[in-house]
Amino acid sequence: MSLTLAILGRPNVGKSTLFNRLAGKRLAIVDDMPGVTRDRRSGEGRIGDIDLEIIDTAGFEDAQDGSLEARMQYQTNQAIKIADVALFLIDSRMGILPLDSFFANWIRIQNIPVILVANKCEGKAGEVGLYESYKLGLGDPIAISAEHGEGLASLYQALLPFVEQLKSDNTHISDNTSAAIQMAIVGRPNVGKSTLINTILGEDRLLTGPESGITRDSIGVYWQYKEELIKLIDTAGLRRRSKIQNKVENSSAKDSFRAIQYAQIVVLVLDGNVTLDKQDLTIARQVIEEGRILMIVVNKWDIVNNRAQALKNLEDRLQKSLPQVKGIPIIHLSAFTGQNIDKLMPSAFKILNVWSKRISTGKLNQWLSTMVERHPPPIKSGRRIRIRYITQAKTRPPTFIIFSSKGDELPEAYSRFLVNGIRTDFNLPGVPIRIITRKGNNPYVD
Repeated sequence: MSLTLAILGRPNVGKSTLFNRLAGKRLAIVDDMPGVTRDRRSGEGRIGDIDLEIIDTAGFEDAQDGSLEARMQYQTNQAIKIADVALFLIDSRMGILPLDSFFANWIRIQNIPVILVANKCEGKAGEVGLYESYKLGLGDPIAISAEHGEGLASLYQALLPFVEQLKSDNTHISDNTSAAIQMAIVGRPNVGKSTLINTILGEDRLLTGPESGITRDSIGVYWQYKEELIKLIDTAGLRRRSKIQNKVENSSAKDSFRAIQYAQIVVLVLDGNVTLDKQDLTIARQVIEEGRILMIVVNKWDIVNNRAQALKNLEDRLQKSLPQVKGIPIIHLSAFTGQNIDKLMPSAFKILNVWSKRISTGKLNQWLSTMVERHPPPIKSGRRIRIRYITQAKTRPPTFIIFSSKGDELPEAYSRFLVNGIRTDFNLPGVPIRIITRKGNNPYVD
C-alpha cells in the first residue's frame, strides 16, 4: 500500500520539481514561469523503502469566483481529500510571503496532517526563510533542495510515523496498476478532452473551462471499467508546430506525444463542427506510425447543425487522407451531455481484440498462395520476385514477416496490396498492420 502525499504551496516554490524528484523521473513540466501546473497530477514514487503515491497540485491562489484560478484551487482541495499527508512547501530564498501565511492558516483547519518543507535551502541564501517559517505555526520545517536532492533523508524520517499509521483501505483501486490499459485522449485545444474524461468518471476530476490551453501536463487517472483497470490520460491540446510560441507549450506537446507512444488506445477527439483539419490528420498519422489503436470521437455532436454533411465530410477525409487504416472506430457523442458516452468503451475493447489477434502460420501461407497466384509479384532485374513464406511475428500491432527472393526489394505497392488482403480476409479493420520483408527461403522447410 502506498502513502499518498499531496504537495501544496503557492506558485513557483518547487512543487513540480519535488514531484519529479520523488517520482525518480521527469513527469511534471517544470519552468521558472509561475503557474505552469494547473491540474492535479498523480504519480508513483519512492523515498527510501516507502512507496508513495504523489499528487502535484497547482499553486495556491486566493480566488473565490468562477475564474480559472478558482477552478484550479478546487482541484487542490480535492487532492487534500484523498491524501494521507500534505507537504506544505515554501521557498526559503524568498522568505515567508503574505500568501504563504494566508494558506498556512487555511491548511491548519483542513482534516489532514501537514509537514512543513522549506525548499531551495542549498547554500546560505535559504537560512532566513528557514527561520521565518516557524511563524507559520506548522511545526519544525524540513530543509531540502528538491532540485539537488538534498534533505530527503530528513523527509523520509518525517514520513515514517504516517507509514506506521497507514491501514488498508478497500476503497482504493488495486495497486497492480502496471496491468492497466492505457487510453490517451488527444486532440487540438478546446475540443473537450478533459470534459470527456470527467463525464466518463462521473466527477470533476480534471480542470475544464472555456479558456484555451488549460491542460498542460499529461494527467493519468485510473478507472475501473467492469473487470478491467483503465488509465485515462488527459493531454494538452496539440497545435501546429509553427504556432507553438513558448517553452511550456513545447514541453506540453512533447508530453502529449509521449502519452501516445506508451498508450495502447489513442482517442482522437474532434470538434463536430470542424472535423479533421490538417492538425488532426498530423496527430492521427503519428498514432498510426507508432502502431497504436486509433479511435475517433466526434464531440459536441449535440450542437452540430448539419449532421449528414458532417458525416460525409469526415468519411471523405478519412478515405482520402488515411487510406492505410480502413475501418477506424468513430463515435459521435457529447461529452457535455453524456449523449452516446456508453458506446465508447465497448468499441474500444472490440478494436483492442482486433489489435491483439494472432493468425496461425498455416492459414497465412494458404492465404499467401492464393494471393500470389491471383496477383503475382512484379519482375525485378529481369526475374520475378518469389515470395516463399509468411508468418506473424507479433501482435499489438499485428506484424508479419515475409520471406522472398529479393528481400526488402519488394515494392511498396505490392506490400500495400498484401496488407489490404490481410485486413480484409482475416477481419482486421481499423488497426495498423506492419509487414517486414526478408530475403531467404522458408525458414521452416526442414
